[in-house]
Amino acid sequence: MTSGLTERREFLRLVSSLGSAAMMAGLPESAMAFGGGAGHIAAEAVAAAQADEAPRYQIKFAVCGMSHDHINGMIGAVQRGGGELVTAWGGEQEKLAAFRKRYPDVKIVATQDEILDDPSVQLVLTSQVASERAGIAVRAMRRGKDFLSDKPGMTTLEQLVEVRKTIVETKRIYAILYSELLEVRAAVYAGVLARQGAIGKVIQTINIAPHQIAQRGGDNGGASPRPDWFWNPDQYGGILCDIGSHQVDQFLFYTGSTEAEVVESQIANVRHPQHPHFQDFGDMVLRGNRGFGYVRLDWFTPEGVGTWGDGRLFILGTDGYMEIRKYTNIAVSHQGNNLFVVDSKQARYIDCRAMPLPFGPQFVADIVNRTHTAQDQDEALLAAELVLKAQLNAKFVTIEG
Repeated sequence: MTSGLTERREFLRLVSSLGSAAMMAGLPESAMAFGGGAGHIAAEAVAAAQADEAPRYQIKFAVCGMSHDHINGMIGAVQRGGGELVTAWGGEQEKLAAFRKRYPDVKIVATQDEILDDPSVQLVLTSQVASERAGIAVRAMRRGKDFLSDKPGMTTLEQLVEVRKTIVETKRIYAILYSELLEVRAAVYAGVLARQGAIGKVIQTINIAPHQIAQRGGDNGGASPRPDWFWNPDQYGGILCDIGSHQVDQFLFYTGSTEAEVVESQIANVRHPQHPHFQDFGDMVLRGNRGFGYVRLDWFTPEGVGTWGDGRLFILGTDGYMEIRKYTNIAVSHQGNNLFVVDSKQARYIDCRAMPLPFGPQFVADIVNRTHTAQDQDEALLAAELVLKAQLNAKFVTIEG
């Protein structure tokens, strides 16, 4: 009995020390719970680039609002593409102090207009309070700037109409950084495989998107306590509009849908009675002209996960399926960017940590060349429209007990 317990502890220690690719490659097929040894099992990794290429283009950009820590990831993406951060404005002193420490050489200005009226600034970024982002975008585009917004880009359908109108009238580039697609390496590589037909025609996406209220720093959210606007749906947009925008963007991208509707949606406040207007659970069913989608969102990620959310994406095709375990491989490894692919020949695990992130370089190139390679602008705005409608029409559900 003692010997068996010792062996089990040694096995668990080995699992915790190995990356997922190494573990799957090293274990016998009978240990993988695939049943009867049927089907080939493979583990591989996306090859690292030989060397980081110098950016082909250079632009100057500014930050106009930094209410959410997502701004740091947005800055990093543009800098990878050749952007030079020259100016910033922030409305919250705590956020501004952290920003100064992180970017000590960037000029801090006292007003938004100093950025919007600066002829040297080509691109404006914002992660301002969500309800204020569209207004900043419209003003920036009307003053000759291209714009990159944190998600959600807007919180009302009226704001969406104004953004679309301004895009048409000014011919400026407007983008929303849906980072769970554009800045997650496994999601990028899954898109490559889907476009290659690795699982046939994609017919459905299922997104499971749990989030953690109080995070331990980093660029994906905020530490406790959350700001007042976080709890107010008029300011953050509601759970479907806010974090749901990531997931609806993925549904459109992977299925290739250019038209879609929200079949049904619901929201709830299950565990936060002290914030009666907050929504900590929501889900929605989507139907597009090229596929189906389901999205579940929540603010219930426990501390034991070890990250801010155990985000999963399932992509169903006519000839196979994929699963992305974006931020952790639960109870196996804290490594993120895990991609699982199953087709008629084999089941594969792919370590995607070395997958390049093309958005930043492509987006800077778009600004210089007036193209739309990094993001389909119509698709980005359709995702925004769908989550706004899902939020507006959602049934508020009260769970007894």
